[in-house]
Amino acid sequence: MSQTMHVRAHRAKAVSGRKRKPNRSIAGDILIWLMLLIVACIMALPLVLAISSSLKPLDELFRFPPTLFPRHPTLDNFSDLTVTMGQSWVPFSRYLVNTVVITVLGTFGHLIIASMAAFVLAKYDFPGGRTFFNIVVVALMFNGYVTAIPNYITMSRLGMIDTIWSVVLPAFAAPMGLFLMKQFMEGLPISLIESAKLDGAREFRIFWSIVMPNVKPAWLTLIIFSVQGLWNTKASAVIYSEGKKTLVYALQQIQAGGVARTGQAMAVVVVVMIVPIVTFILSQSQILETMASSGLKD
Repeated sequence: MSQTMHVRAHRAKAVSGRKRKPNRSIAGDILIWLMLLIVACIMALPLVLAISSSLKPLDELFRFPPTLFPRHPTLDNFSDLTVTMGQSWVPFSRYLVNTVVITVLGTFGHLIIASMAAFVLAKYDFPGGRTFFNIVVVALMFNGYVTAIPNYITMSRLGMIDTIWSVVLPAFAAPMGLFLMKQFMEGLPISLIESAKLDGAREFRIFWSIVMPNVKPAWLTLIIFSVQGLWNTKASAVIYSEGKKTLVYALQQIQAGGVARTGQAMAVVVVVMIVPIVTFILSQSQILETMASSGLKD
């Protein structure tokens, strides 16, 4: 046992000894870090401005020249937002529950349907498969405003207008998820699937126990995109009943309340972006792996 461990240690040392060091000077490293720091500050500036503005009292919001950070930070904007939402005849919790249900159902359905379809397109050859995927690629070019009318007509004929399904069902068919999962699954070695078939595994078992764990970075990235889109949807074109409306719609009505609600409007911005940011932070390592890798190779 000790001899085996010694051999493994010797091999690991030999491999580490063959690693190349980056051919850069110390000045080059410093320059790269400075550039990354500048880019990070530029990208973080809108987030910092949103949070600092939500903590400013009303007089500081209109002060000129404006300040980056509040001189007298306060949570009054958030407390005023709570009071305003409490005065609505529809409880604030109703808007929140509607948005959570839409986000969870839409994300789960999109993930399952896109993953299963991508698995078939990536690992099986059948007539029309390439044509179907080309249609999906073309669908990526259409903006949501372009597909809004066809979606409305379809949901209307299905009798689902003014229900959460008028938002959830179109989310199931979003082409971005299918494209992302298919491109990532193509990198999985076919030997994994063939070995599982030889062991007697059925198609769904192969998909659920072998394929999905190996493409975890891809479906976590898909969850980020789906949560961001569904959490921020107003759905005002397909949902009319006040008791079924989403949180973003209710908060944007507060933003339209005029100058007196400017502070509350800043608080609204922070509340709306909390969930997508937290979801991204929890999954950022997997997203970076998706961007840097296209999967396993034979």
